[in-house]
Amino acid sequence: MILLARHGRTAYNDEGRFQGRGPVPLDAHGRGEAAALADVIAARGDVTRMIASPLTRAMETAAIIAARTGMAPEVDPRLAETDTGLWTDRTYADVIATDGQDAYDAFRRLEPAFGAPGGETFADQLARLLPAVADARAAEGDGDVTLLVCHGNVIRLLLGHFHGTRPTHEAIANTHLEAL
Repeated sequence: MILLARHGRTAYNDEGRFQGRGPVPLDAHGRGEAAALADVIAARGDVTRMIASPLTRAMETAAIIAARTGMAPEVDPRLAETDTGLWTDRTYADVIATDGQDAYDAFRRLEPAFGAPGGETFADQLARLLPAVADARAAEGDGDVTLLVCHGNVIRLLLGHFHGTRPTHEAIANTHLEAL
């Protein structure tokens, strides 16, 4: 089984700012969230492997889980968040003011053909995510549970693909845990 976990909160999350693939660390609140997630993972007792996005916020979350569980995180760059190109570091309000509500809404809906200027499309992102999930599943034994420490759009895209439902951006809170 695959479990998907979103990283802890960052200042960018709190400010409504695009993080993309930037090196954005967890804030104090996010470190607390990651510690609480680590307790949940440890209490489950069935997670045998952890794979993380290489982005700072995911790696920090994975390190906190590792400290609690003893599982060393593996890194898979295919689990990185959406490349938001020229929107990276900008606030949502600024993007809406300059690029329009329609573009922002297309991003929020994860429209497959949409990509922020200079970024990747969601179709391209899903195309890199699916082999990562397939590889994680192929390495599992009977009864194994693999935790993927990743990002909100990653989780939303994978749930849409595998379960046919795509939760809203707001539904995938920091440290949200979801079975795939």
